Amino acid sequence: MTLYGYYRSSAAYRVRIALNLKGLEVAQVPVNLAGGAQREGSFRAINPQGLVPVLETDDGEWLTQSLAICEYLDERYPSSPALLPEGATGRARVRGLAQLIASDIHPLNNLRVLRYLIGDLELDEDAKLGWYRHWVAEGFTALEALLESEQTGLCCHGDTPTLADICLVPQVYNAERFDCDLSAYPRLRAIAEHCRGLPAFEQASPSRQPGAG
Repeated sequence: MTLYGYYRSSAAYRVRIALNLKGLEVAQVPVNLAGGAQREGSFRAINPQGLVPVLETDDGEWLTQSLAICEYLDERYPSSPALLPEGATGRARVRGLAQLIASDIHPLNNLRVLRYLIGDLELDEDAKLGWYRHWVAEGFTALEALLESEQTGLCCHGDTPTLADICLVPQVYNAERFDCDLSAYPRLRAIAEHCRGLPAFEQASPSRQPGAG
C-alpha cells in the first residue's frame, strides 16, 4: 500500500495512526500542501478534490477520505485491535465522536479554508486565528460534554483506542499549533495525552514523517 499525505495534515495523521494500530507497512509519498502540490494535475488525477490522504491499496484501488480509509482498513484487516467496538450502540457512539471532529471541527479549520479567509476575504491574521479558535472551542466544548460518560475510559470509548481517538489526537495537535486554550477540556486532554504515549500514535506523529520541517 502507498499513502499520499502531508505530515501536518490531520486527515493523513488519522490514517497513519490506523495503519500503525493494525501493524500494516505502507510506503509514504509526501504531498506538500503548503507548496501547492495538491493542486497539480498529476495529483488531481489521483484525487480530483486535491486533498490528502489518498491510499493506494494492494489491489491498485485509490481510496480517499480519512474515515472511509480507516473503516476500509478495519474491514480489510479485521485482526485486533478493532477500530470500532462491538455492538451497534457502541459503534454508533464512536462514529459520532469521530464525525464531530472530522466533519464539524476540521473542515472549518483546514488549510484551504484558512487561505480563503486570508486571501479572498482579506482577513488579517488575528481574525483568522479568531475563526480557528472559535470553531475549535465550539466543537471541543461539545466533545468534552459527550466524554462525561461511563462509557469513556482511558480512551474515548473504554480503554482501547478507537476511531474516535484516531480523530481526537490530530485535532488536539492542530489546536496546540494554533495556541488554542484547552484548559476547559480536562478529559479530552487526558485522553489525548494517554494515546500519544502509545507506540502507534507516537510513530504517526507529524515530527516523524517524511517532509517534516
